[in-house]
Amino acid sequence: MNTTHTTAQSAQLAQFIADLRFKDIPTEVVRRTEDLLLDWFGSALAGKGARPVESIARFARRMAGGPGRAEVLISREHSTPLFAAMVNAASSHFIEQDDVHNASVFHPAAVIFPPVLAVAQDLGCTGEEIILASVAGYEVGIRIGEFLGRNHYTIFHTTGTVGTVAAAAAVAKLLRLDATQCLDAIGSGGTQAAGLWEFLRDAADSKQLHTAHAASAGLMAAYLAKDGFKGAQHILEGPQGMAAGMTNESFPEKLCADLGTRWATLEVSFKFHASCRHTHPAADALLKAMQDNRLKAADIERVDAYVHQGAIDVLGPVVDPQTVHQAKFSMGTVLGLIATRGGASVVDFEEAAFTEDVINIRNRVHMHWDAEVDGAYPKQWIGKVTVTTRDGNTYDAKVLEPKGDPGNTLSRAEIEEKVHVLASFAQAASANEVDQAIEKIWHLTESSQFNGFF
Repeated sequence: MNTTHTTAQSAQLAQFIADLRFKDIPTEVVRRTEDLLLDWFGSALAGKGARPVESIARFARRMAGGPGRAEVLISREHSTPLFAAMVNAASSHFIEQDDVHNASVFHPAAVIFPPVLAVAQDLGCTGEEIILASVAGYEVGIRIGEFLGRNHYTIFHTTGTVGTVAAAAAVAKLLRLDATQCLDAIGSGGTQAAGLWEFLRDAADSKQLHTAHAASAGLMAAYLAKDGFKGAQHILEGPQGMAAGMTNESFPEKLCADLGTRWATLEVSFKFHASCRHTHPAADALLKAMQDNRLKAADIERVDAYVHQGAIDVLGPVVDPQTVHQAKFSMGTVLGLIATRGGASVVDFEEAAFTEDVINIRNRVHMHWDAEVDGAYPKQWIGKVTVTTRDGNTYDAKVLEPKGDPGNTLSRAEIEEKVHVLASFAQAASANEVDQAIEKIWHLTESSQFNGFF
């Protein structure tokens, strides 16, 4: 692959997108992208019936004005690529089990696969083209997230902001845009970047709106670029670009480093628990403390969770969760489920998030900023807890790689099981239908034309 190096990082990324070929992608990256696609498929199904998702679906149904070729997973309806991408993106970010890249604090799947699959169905693309476009979106989106840095994340929901550009990059590749057009797509995507964390304070539905907007706005940016619509040429690094307006500390050197040699797609983590990723390290550490010391929930007097600042910023506002979705951003609720049920799955949240025993533990959980944990973040998400028992003993536990991280990843069998659980939970697909979708994904690169999952 021949990537032209220029001074402007936005232009370098555009050249990378235009030049990338399927043969350039290592086999292990192809296989990982298939894993990530299946993992996303489960989350997309699990959003069926969720009030904010169904609201966005009703909007899309009304605005689309008729059927199309792109599949809406929660309803089995077909719509235009724009509106199918919008609904599937909203749906896949509801249940809180879609993937995450630690260092960029970015959830790529929810904003990349929906527009890629919708456009692929509309155009009759091959499986290889789907993988190629998805990898382009992952590689570009992750680097932009790292470029904007952790300061960006304190106010902005990175998946909403960066996701718009990542979606534009992925669809640009699927539309076979040249480097000039890819740069226009990046520019138009970046100027639409949006998503603020304020919604957490009052259980607003904005999180699903963020992914719905990112997927559809990125798709629009790519199609406009194909039609000759000009986008800002320095939207990322320019004096009035994304970094200038959205962070106090950016890292320009991370935007284009090792393009085509470092495959960031391999660094993406799967989410094992059905909750905000910031709760996972402490959840795994508490589980370890209880298993190693044979503790039960009734033994616990207090749990001290030592966290990075990002966890405090996102989880701190949720002091009295009122909904299941808000409870997924409550460290106390998540640790309460771990202590009482040994897990924090979608079923655990639905059945027990507001039971007396979970609330009892929730009220005994305290978060503290920790220098070691914060110093490693966001590249590494360390879990540290101290459990104080009713008899006065204390037990410490530490986890360096939460379940789902690249060094502690999910096997294909575990991903398949996760998808079955999510589909069954939402009654979105039968076990046989899920098995058929799994086979389609495992053999996606052999497909001459992708026609959907159902």
